[in-house]
Amino acid sequence: MQTMIYGPALQGKGAFDNGKILEQKPIGFPGEGSVNKGIGPLFYWAWATASGEGAIPLHPHQGFEIMTYVTKGQAQHGDTLGTQSTVGAGGVQVMQTGSGVSHEERFLGPEMEAFQIWFEPHMRLALLRQPTYTQVEPDRFPLEEGDGYTRKTVLGEASPIELVADARMWDIEVQPGRTIRHIVPKDRTLTTLAIRGGGRVDIVDEDREPSVFAHRDFLIQRAERTHEVAFTASAEEPLRLLLIEVPSKVDYPLYPRR
Repeated sequence: MQTMIYGPALQGKGAFDNGKILEQKPIGFPGEGSVNKGIGPLFYWAWATASGEGAIPLHPHQGFEIMTYVTKGQAQHGDTLGTQSTVGAGGVQVMQTGSGVSHEERFLGPEMEAFQIWFEPHMRLALLRQPTYTQVEPDRFPLEEGDGYTRKTVLGEASPIELVADARMWDIEVQPGRTIRHIVPKDRTLTTLAIRGGGRVDIVDEDREPSVFAHRDFLIQRAERTHEVAFTASAEEPLRLLLIEVPSKVDYPLYPRR
């Protein structure tokens, strides 16, 4: 298994509300500058920040399962289902857009930060479903505390979020100089975004040199067999990572990605 690392220059960029909301896109839409255009059912991933307040007006979606994970500030959501909601740091908003829904968003700072991630189920079947909205508060997510690290399960086993698309997600924090180990199952791909600090990653069961990564880097590791990887924070500062694991291939047609 290889570790591919993509710095910010190889990721896409976006902006809304005259630059009040800025985005770095590890996986972007065509034409936005992202080298990566989707991995299995992981279709899109944007890292949004707003120093104050920014808004995105009402716009439509169909089919995709869209998750907004807030790490700083607040995100307000309104939609044509009649939803009006606000979620704070550590909380999640999920739209399963099904046959179609329109929504609007407002990001509230100071220093607001959120991640919007699109997952792709079988689109033909998804378009037959009624759209839904779900909000999950921070204290409902499982949290594992280990030796020098915490691992929060956002998607996957014991998470309160149920998607149709096959995806798992973790929010991991590692103290300076400490290590966390993580299993990548066979035929699945682990994607990692370094949102605080930097460090190195080792493939434990292979004789390879560790890969060094920095703040804002995006990592991709495709497993042809089950592997264990180890993330170690630099000695100077804590490390925070968002990990998303998906099947490398799915058994249904995917939306074109170019």
